[in-house]
Amino acid sequence: AVSTSWCPVGSAFDAKQQRQQALRGGAAGRETGLFGVPELSCPEGFQEAQDKALQESEQLVQKACSTPPGPETVRIFDQLSDSLCRVADLADFVKVAHPDFAFREAAEEACRNIGTVVEKLNTDVELCQSLRRLLADENVASSLDPETRRVAELFMFDFEISGIHLDEEKRKKAVDLNVRILDLCNEFLIGTHLPNKIDKHVLPEHIRYNFIAEGNYLQVAGLHADCPDDLVREAAYKIFLHSNAQQLSRLEELLASRNSLAQLVGYDTFAHRALQGTMAKNPETVRQFLEKLSDQLSKRTQKDFEMMTKMKMKLNPQNSTLMPWDHPYYSGVLRAERYNIDPGLYCPFFSLGACMEGLNSLFSQLLGISLYAEQTKRGEIWSEDVRKLAVVHETEGLLGYIYCDFFQRPDKPHQDCHFTVRGGRLKENGEYQLPVVVLMLSLPHSARGAPTLLSPGMMENLFHEMGHAMHSMLGRTRYQHVTGTRCPTDFAEVPSILMEYFANDYRVVNQFARHYKTGQALPKNMVSRLCESKKVCAAADMQLQVFYAVLDQIYHGKHPLKKSTTEILKETQEKVYGLPYVPNTAWQLRFSHLVGYGAKYYSYLMSRAVASMVWKQCFAQNPFDRAMGERYRREMLAHGGGKEPILMVQGMLQKSPSVEDFVDALVSDLDHDFETFIMDS
Repeated sequence: AVSTSWCPVGSAFDAKQQRQQALRGGAAGRETGLFGVPELSCPEGFQEAQDKALQESEQLVQKACSTPPGPETVRIFDQLSDSLCRVADLADFVKVAHPDFAFREAAEEACRNIGTVVEKLNTDVELCQSLRRLLADENVASSLDPETRRVAELFMFDFEISGIHLDEEKRKKAVDLNVRILDLCNEFLIGTHLPNKIDKHVLPEHIRYNFIAEGNYLQVAGLHADCPDDLVREAAYKIFLHSNAQQLSRLEELLASRNSLAQLVGYDTFAHRALQGTMAKNPETVRQFLEKLSDQLSKRTQKDFEMMTKMKMKLNPQNSTLMPWDHPYYSGVLRAERYNIDPGLYCPFFSLGACMEGLNSLFSQLLGISLYAEQTKRGEIWSEDVRKLAVVHETEGLLGYIYCDFFQRPDKPHQDCHFTVRGGRLKENGEYQLPVVVLMLSLPHSARGAPTLLSPGMMENLFHEMGHAMHSMLGRTRYQHVTGTRCPTDFAEVPSILMEYFANDYRVVNQFARHYKTGQALPKNMVSRLCESKKVCAAADMQLQVFYAVLDQIYHGKHPLKKSTTEILKETQEKVYGLPYVPNTAWQLRFSHLVGYGAKYYSYLMSRAVASMVWKQCFAQNPFDRAMGERYRREMLAHGGGKEPILMVQGMLQKSPSVEDFVDALVSDLDHDFETFIMDS
């Protein structure tokens, strides 16, 4: 049944509704805490929630150690994981996104404390023995259903990669290394975003206004990649990417610590440890994939660079050498010139409310799912413009909640991401613990009286993040350890990238893209031009991703590294990417993905290959095919991480793809659509 507190999703994001919500103080009813957790009505509540979780975990550890081997052991382990994750996952979001510094600080402390406890549990010999007894008893192990057995093996894998098999002294060293790595990751991540300062007199006067002035200094906080002035982009690149000794030593220590930990627990390199259980399985497959892809891209990339160089010569005859700060800008100029895709022409058709209704309509047709806006309680949300969506299936009822934190605000990171706040699982009383996630975007606030209008890129990002959210809602596993997006990284991006293909299909876009003033539908040729424009210089863009992925593999490969991280960057950039390295720069110190995607940056490319195959084989003919939507849910979304990723892909595609298939899928996406080409000519 549809709750009386729900309203249509599109209207929750229109300007009038947002103003009314703000006037009401953003919430109703009695007071609660963040996400409805009563303790979190104030920052000190994190300590209380943490203490409660640690107390519960102690009891569960004792229970696990005294329970005879059987499925109950796995259920207790999962309950233990859930009790810690319910605080840690929530704190992971709050520490980066809450507008109140006291909340962010309290959440950071909770993350650190629970992280330390998890590392200690992963080296608890008695706890491990209770699981080992289960897996060692062939009669008991063979009686487990496949999902339970996989979850038991995943928990055992966590023990093994933490060095459970080592003597006490080495186990302690493993715990210390893990804690140090956690600290280094946080410090490095902060360093990747910090602006650099420079004496303003160093820069020509006519470009200084592009940067924030601070007394006699200018602050450079990014690459200014879209600025038409070559000199501004060059200055921003050289200053923002200037090497920093402290950040460099953090990175070197992080890479060395990861390698030490991997070798301590029996792996050749950190990459070998990180790739266990992924689709790729090992660094050799990743290397093969990246090399073959690079070979297939090389001629196309060369052509792209030649086109960009010609454009640069045309606009700036004095200096026609193509440099790294030119690639994003001139590829954009070429796209705009060739296909006339000024975002201003598209934005009026993509109001946020219309896009949300479009997603609602797509999910309804494909999966039988509807999105409804639900009124929040006081204290439940951290900013008045956050919206709470109930995800409801036509026969199964309420599946979970999505909190939409879509708008820019001071101190909010400028990144689009999906956070799991609470994982789904089957509880002891037979009820299902509903998943809760946050989707975070950085949309501009609407002008007074007008709806929030999205650029085509923002619309595509919204679809991408909603793909993660649907994975979280539909990965309804028995165990929270493998719920939703808790699956190998190179599979986790497949559902989100697949949604980009839907966002670029005219049949889908035509269902919701209407001019917010006139109601006119977005013309088909505008959608075709937009899709084709993305293929302009796409080979060079993909080659840049290959370069990042190769660099990541080298950094996490054999240690000690043969050269400094900057010398490796220079060598790899010139060999794999093709544009010259700029002296005194150290781009790797801004490579924030080294933290969350260490040795796994290739995942974006491999996930895109799988998504491309799924789209072409299953949805290109009819993007609203309900039978195919159900197959997609059954084969790929429903298992979360409870099944080997390659088996899920096989189930969907009805074949086992090879490295060559992955490469072919990515390269064929670069080919222009002949019909659009002729039409535009």
